[in-house]
Amino acid sequence: MLQTLYVTFPFFALVLCGFLAARRGMLPLAAIPGLNGFVLFFALPCMLYRFGASTPIAQLLDFNVALTYLLCALIMVAFVVAVTLHGRIGWNDAAFGALVGAFPNTGFMGVPLLVALLGAKAAGPAIVTILVDMVITSSLCIALSRLGMPHPGGGNPAVQAAKNAFKGVAANPMPWSIMLGGLVSALQIELPKPVVTTIGLLADAASPVALFTIGAVLARSQILAREDKSHEVHWQEYVPVAMIKLILHPLLVLLVGTTAVGLGVQIDKFALMVLVLLAALPSASNVSLLAERFGADNGRIARIILVSTSAAFFTFSGAVVLMTGK
Repeated sequence: MLQTLYVTFPFFALVLCGFLAARRGMLPLAAIPGLNGFVLFFALPCMLYRFGASTPIAQLLDFNVALTYLLCALIMVAFVVAVTLHGRIGWNDAAFGALVGAFPNTGFMGVPLLVALLGAKAAGPAIVTILVDMVITSSLCIALSRLGMPHPGGGNPAVQAAKNAFKGVAANPMPWSIMLGGLVSALQIELPKPVVTTIGLLADAASPVALFTIGAVLARSQILAREDKSHEVHWQEYVPVAMIKLILHPLLVLLVGTTAVGLGVQIDKFALMVLVLLAALPSASNVSLLAERFGADNGRIARIILVSTSAAFFTFSGAVVLMTGK
């Protein structure tokens, strides 16, 4: 347990540093989008490209891992929507609650953390789950969030939302960086050394800046939610979803994965362990930005992310000990 905490503590400490910097005004709220932009468009794509380029293409094209993880994500979305869709929580809020219940913070936190814990081999399954969550899980939940909403043009708002979601995915550099890295891996292309060095510098900056940015985004969301007194959120509307994310999600992945292996599906034990630990991560912080963009109750979403991130220091560390024995 102590060995695990030695690895996980610095990661969560950087999140706390970003949170305190934003809360105490050392980092202006107006600067947070700039940090987020640096991570999203420069540092993180370079990190994912580097992992993709150094990972055997067979691991990046592991359809059994992708389908197992996707099945669990769909079950999580359906379950969270079913248990939260009532009262003042309509389709919009239920859908984004389902997204934070099923979408772990893999890109900003999971990849560097699991690589530090388990080695570079953990990057392959993690990259597969990023593609699943960004392309399918996010698009599905955005489409669900539009159910029941009239469309000015008379068309189906869910279909239009799904189209817009796919356009957003196409504009996101992370999937493209993963695919470019996979192409380089498959073709065994060697880039010029100055280019590799530049990519390496940006990739090395991804982990600390991303973690710091997570904390800053959480602080910003909390500050904005507190300023909006018209949307008070009871703990029963966000704490259970955070616990579902941290406890039920990894248990579901473990159950589905072991069942699939028992039925003869070829899933590497190490890859399954990575999937379980990814599911044990806190909710993705960027869902708060999506919720704000689509008019959902961002105060509730921000609280789910904040609670799951705070509690994950203990629950994720416990999951690592249980899965690895360290």
